[in-house]
Amino acid sequence: MDTNESLGCRELVVSLEDRSYPIWIGSGLLPRLSTLLLERSISNKSPLLLVSDEQVAKHHLETVLQALQEGGHNTVVHIVPSGESSKSLSHYEACMTTAIEAGLDRKSTVLALGGGVVGDLAGFVAATYMRGVRFIQLPTTILAHDSSVGGKVAVNHPLAKNMIGAFHQPEAVIFDLDTLHTLPIREVRAGLAEMIKHGLIWDQAFSDWCLEHADDLVALDQEKVAYGIYMGCNVKAQVVSKDEREQNLRAILNLGHTIGHALEAVGHYGELLHGEAISIGMVGSAELAVLLGEDSQLVTYTRCIIEAFGLPTSIPSHYETDAIMAAMMHDKKFSGGRTTFVIPTAVGQVDIRHDISIELVRSVVDKLKGE
Repeated sequence: MDTNESLGCRELVVSLEDRSYPIWIGSGLLPRLSTLLLERSISNKSPLLLVSDEQVAKHHLETVLQALQEGGHNTVVHIVPSGESSKSLSHYEACMTTAIEAGLDRKSTVLALGGGVVGDLAGFVAATYMRGVRFIQLPTTILAHDSSVGGKVAVNHPLAKNMIGAFHQPEAVIFDLDTLHTLPIREVRAGLAEMIKHGLIWDQAFSDWCLEHADDLVALDQEKVAYGIYMGCNVKAQVVSKDEREQNLRAILNLGHTIGHALEAVGHYGELLHGEAISIGMVGSAELAVLLGEDSQLVTYTRCIIEAFGLPTSIPSHYETDAIMAAMMHDKKFSGGRTTFVIPTAVGQVDIRHDISIELVRSVVDKLKGE
């Protein structure tokens, strides 16, 4: 694994020519934030906007603000409620109001302190404020090892998730592993779903390692979590470096997400956590693979690894199939009665299929409900 000796942390690079940026992973990074910002030539001459949520702010805001104050930064803070509901146009407008009132300029930087919701919201603010300013991802959840890398930023519409968004790469991703110890166990499990996904789409050896060390990862064993996050980020960085704007390869990162996003929408973005929804979706993708002629062991393995992390593998019985299908039809990948689906062909390998019929998807949804 690559390490940055001068910064005392693991380092990955997302290679995007002049927009390349580092992912720094280690303990004790937030207290050294001003030094890390200096590494990315972020000046203290222009004000910063720090976006966080209520839960994260309780635990980590003071540490971050103290570090920024030591670096001479003028920082304005905008706190949103915790949860997916904050990824909305109304909260986006409120963030913009804070930025405008604080006098942010074209050389200002937006900091996203939190999980995927905060990262997506703050990133979309950064992408659109004065047609684009710099931003830094400060992930505080395991789930965000995926969402903080790659530059996809967005807010939700009531009818569909991530329908309003942009590609806007961060200047850096600074992942302080110490923040993970304040997470509820349910969020730990849900966050690990994206780690599982990275193994299933790219690396069988890593997938097997995740299965072997499921209990250690759920228990937040520091060495295992550090390795798992590094490897998960490494997969994401490789894929994004090859296909930044999802013209082809990057779509493999959507394994489990077509069904998963629909389940989140049906649950009004509050009942299932993102990682729980895509866990069910990954089982659905494996079920689709078998219907398309792949080995039935794919379903067995997928269920096994997801259950090992205490994550769900079936759709809640009160979710109506018609509602799930209606939510899916708003997905950007549906067109002309067919949809694009990421289908596993082996552990660590997937195929992008553009010819999956709605009827076939419906039959899998019914199976996931036990009907």
